Amino acid sequence: MKATVNWVDGVSFSAMSETGHTVVMDGPEDHGGRNLGPRPMEMLLMGMGGCASYDVLSILQKSRQQVTACVAELDAERADAVPAVFVRIHLKFVVTGHKLKEAQVKRAVSLSAEKYCSASIMMEAAGVAVTHSYEIVELD
Repeated sequence: MKATVNWVDGVSFSAMSETGHTVVMDGPEDHGGRNLGPRPMEMLLMGMGGCASYDVLSILQKSRQQVTACVAELDAERADAVPAVFVRIHLKFVVTGHKLKEAQVKRAVSLSAEKYCSASIMMEAAGVAVTHSYEIVELD
């Protein structure tokens, strides 16, 4: 996997993935940015949420669960000192659907956390306290 990051100006950067997708990263105005995009650490957090969500949804679909929505809410804490690394991340999955089986949702979240989500497993290996929870919203 490859990517390129190009400096635009100030603390603004344009990143391009190997597949040709581009995203702008920028800093806050009080650090010379113009707030044109997410901060790099926000990108890490969002990437982790995307990785875990992909796993959870894929596992639920393979177990024939009738999922209509899946939202990952991430709450992270960073160290106060430099480097301001993540010290704690909690992922809460809100899974909405019809006749969802709690055992299947719990299994999907556990499998993502323990076996499939490269991003969250990598964060844990780096010493970040990563926790997971879920909520089921049943549609009539």
